[in-house]
Amino acid sequence: MAFMEKPPAGKVLLDDTVPLTAQIEASQSLHSHTEYIIRVQRGVSAENSWQIVRRYSDFDLLNNSLQISTLSLPLPPKKLIGNMEREFIAERQKGLQAYLDVITTHHILSNCELVKKFLDPNSYSVNYTEIALQHVSMFFRSEPKWEVVEPLKDIGWRIRKKYFLMKIKNQPKERLVLSWADLGPDKYLSDKDLQYAVKLLSSCSHPYIYKITFATANESSALVIRPFSEKGTLKDLIYKAKPKDPFLKKYCNPKKIQGLELQQIKTYGRQILEVLKFLHEKGFPYGHLHSANVMLDGDTCKLLDLENSLLGLPSFYRSYFSQFRKINTLEGVDVHCFGHLLYEMTYGRPPDTIPVESFPPAPSVFVVSVLESILTCEAMKNGMPTVSRLLQMPLFSDVLLTNSEKPQFKIPTKLKEALKISKECIEKRLTEEQKLIHQHRRLTRAQSHHGSEEEKKKRKILARKKSKRSAYESGEEHSAKYSNSNNSGSGASSPLTSPSSPTPPSTAGASSIPPAPPPPPLPPAAPPLSTEVPTPQPVSASRGALLSSIQNFQKGTLKKTQTCDYSAPRIS
Repeated sequence: MAFMEKPPAGKVLLDDTVPLTAQIEASQSLHSHTEYIIRVQRGVSAENSWQIVRRYSDFDLLNNSLQISTLSLPLPPKKLIGNMEREFIAERQKGLQAYLDVITTHHILSNCELVKKFLDPNSYSVNYTEIALQHVSMFFRSEPKWEVVEPLKDIGWRIRKKYFLMKIKNQPKERLVLSWADLGPDKYLSDKDLQYAVKLLSSCSHPYIYKITFATANESSALVIRPFSEKGTLKDLIYKAKPKDPFLKKYCNPKKIQGLELQQIKTYGRQILEVLKFLHEKGFPYGHLHSANVMLDGDTCKLLDLENSLLGLPSFYRSYFSQFRKINTLEGVDVHCFGHLLYEMTYGRPPDTIPVESFPPAPSVFVVSVLESILTCEAMKNGMPTVSRLLQMPLFSDVLLTNSEKPQFKIPTKLKEALKISKECIEKRLTEEQKLIHQHRRLTRAQSHHGSEEEKKKRKILARKKSKRSAYESGEEHSAKYSNSNNSGSGASSPLTSPSSPTPPSTAGASSIPPAPPPPPLPPAAPPLSTEVPTPQPVSASRGALLSSIQNFQKGTLKKTQTCDYSAPRIS
């Protein structure tokens, strides 16, 4: 059923779960206000960044919109007098940077539309509520039995998914929920397979899967209708929230933090694991488990949003498990997400950090045992346990399931093969993203280590030692050259000079070797030792030539001379 128009050619399918980071690079004063130049980056690639300019009034407007979360956010206070002084602007810039750090690292705030539009206005300029209304109106033209009661504004966390409260005209008291969603970056099914798979969801029957009344899809988006539950989801139970309230109001800052009873944890956990095992055996990819995707029907948990993986939507916890390369299959993703859900059921709030280093006291040691097998650093390194392994653990193995409804979900062989290929493509994109994050983390760690004070001290010590070694080696070389110079000047092959004749200057190494000291003077009446002055040899002649001259020396070749001895005393 073509109830929606096709997407424009070359449409960019953005992953909204990729974290945005923001760094204030500079500030500039214009007339009576100050503008802050902010560098925003999506993910770990510096190439995927851009600049935005914001005033303090823009921050203040955003902060007012986020007050629905009831969180105390660290926005610097207003100042009317002296707000153009240089010291004040520098101090305010630090405060605004701290504010940006908080809203970009808070898991729920960082994914909300308000923050995304503030940091990336070009990618989030579309009004998805208006688009959803247009598509729903087109749907009602071909299906007149449905009627919209009211829009359920912002009850979910996804920017590109909108909800409406519905009713059937001939059954006005029965309430249903219509969800409309745009296609996501992990949509790998062909349009034909997608439409067939989405329609097939309404035929799925399982005691722990929430019933779908109607579902359809086309080339750009999908529409699903389910019964509305006044009791709400498992997350509503944990946070004691009203199902119709906005997501930020319900879950950002709960008034009372309290986990569930041990029996509820055991029963709900076992039911969720059973339905995950069923989907894994059917070869149906899920990957979207979290407490807001689990509907409560009495004492029974029922899974929601099976269509998400078909539409290619990213997971709520993707920014967590994309950090760990061992969580690289959708089965592993489901187990990791189950760890988050179990923690939330146990302690009434999500974990502060992943991996979890230590766990607060729990209703049972068996609960902590399961959490340790999923959320600790060791678990992240070794990989996730299987669903079958979790079902065998003491926390869930003794839970009796009373529901006798027989599961039914027939998937044709051809579609099953298409789902398998789609699952592999989803896992491949996840693996590539994890690889990039891992490389970036290694580079950042190396740069941080290289720039640390301890490393700087080590490099200074090494440089000092190297300098001393070079100076020592240079001194040894200087000493050797000086020794060779002296030997060359006193050997047999060197010319004998008269007392009045100066020593010939060296032709090599003269700039670095100092001249040899003059010989002691002889008595003034002494005749010259020789009248022949051979050609002077350079001081830098090789040592081999000197040794050869010494070895070939013959005493007989010396001329006889007569000397007059004037050393005797004279008496006049």
